[in-house]
Amino acid sequence: MVESGRQTLLEFPCDFPIKAMGARVDGFAQAVLEVVLRHAPDFDAATMEMRPSSKGNYLSVTCTFRAVSQLQVDTIYRELTSHPMVKVVL
Repeated sequence: MVESGRQTLLEFPCDFPIKAMGARVDGFAQAVLEVVLRHAPDFDAATMEMRPSSKGNYLSVTCTFRAVSQLQVDTIYRELTSHPMVKVVL
């Protein structure tokens, strides 16, 4: 499939996990959730997975949402990477 000049191996719709990592501070998981819900309003917040780092300083938040397009995935990725609380997005 070719979309906006790029090739993707994904077939849409599909379940797509996105992981954001940042400092373990109040509001981090909520901030990630708000970004995902803005672009995937049917995401079930109860399925969000959170894991602290071994020393407890960082938190990873994984949201597996129903992706409907490459544009949607790219938009969520871009918004998360530009968020001041987010250090890494996978």
